[in-house]
Amino acid sequence: MRIAIYGAGSLGTILGAYLTKASIDTELINRNKAHVEAMRKNGAKVVGKKNFTIPVKALTPDQMEGTYDIIFLMTKQLDNHNVVEGLRPFLGTDGIICTCQNGLPEPGIAEIIGRDRTYGCAIAWGATLLSPGVSELTSDEISFSIGGFNGRDDKNLVKISSVLSKMGTCVTEDNFLGARWSKLLINAAFSGLSTVTGCTFGEVAVNKKSRRVCQAVIKECIDVSKKAGYTLEPVQGKDIAKLFDYSNPVKKMISFALIPLAMKKHAALKASMLQDIEKGKPTEIDFINGIVCGYGRKTGVPTPANDMVVEIVKEISAGRRKPSMDNIALFDL
Repeated sequence: MRIAIYGAGSLGTILGAYLTKASIDTELINRNKAHVEAMRKNGAKVVGKKNFTIPVKALTPDQMEGTYDIIFLMTKQLDNHNVVEGLRPFLGTDGIICTCQNGLPEPGIAEIIGRDRTYGCAIAWGATLLSPGVSELTSDEISFSIGGFNGRDDKNLVKISSVLSKMGTCVTEDNFLGARWSKLLINAAFSGLSTVTGCTFGEVAVNKKSRRVCQAVIKECIDVSKKAGYTLEPVQGKDIAKLFDYSNPVKKMISFALIPLAMKKHAALKASMLQDIEKGKPTEIDFINGIVCGYGRKTGVPTPANDMVVEIVKEISAGRRKPSMDNIALFDL
């Protein structure tokens, strides 16, 4: 197989390094010329929970040639329509796109290239791009959840799993959109509040004030997904709905106590949205907490905590506010 990782930033650099190490023909594609040049010159360097450097094929989008069997899409969703249209000529006869983006991108991509060529992957690990060519793996456990529109027996899911299993555990979901909602819940709660506060996931979970907001964001996500007809899937063996949903004070207290424990293995993670703000880039807030708010409006479920996360992150992006734990005081809970 010939593989492309389109948008090989923090996560994609590490995935590309692992696949290359496993002798899979993989090209790491990124618009950042300095990052591409560093990988060409020095290889892709993985630090943090794992440490190794490996020579990789790195290029900018204008240098792409030929066709690929799988394109792992790892860009931000801000310009998805044009990006996917641009990738169409690089899909082989049976070529597919597997989006590893946050949120719920699959339906929109399927409208462009068709449901039979559209697959999704929810990534349950984190990374930080430290410098050109150097990415830090910040999670102890590495796992992927994959799915598509044609059921778990789809031959393309077998193909995707065979590739991703070179890096970590890969689970093929019967209920992939339910798995997507589980990942969206985690991103909304921890990526959203990491960006609001300027803290790591672990710091958000440990601080009792930010944890209270985190709990509210999680509860809203659960309520919205239920009303929209989705069943949340477990993440790394943890039943999110069972652990964090509540209908009485005792269950609420238990869910509050469990949040730091659930984030223990991912405590060092720093939201990619926060990293984007630090680099002066736009965030994907509309495709993370904003998706929850949108579904809330459609289903009639109030989402005040998620609404406030969106509002604060947009103010931070516009330079009217800074990431700070002080922002937690803006939530009326």
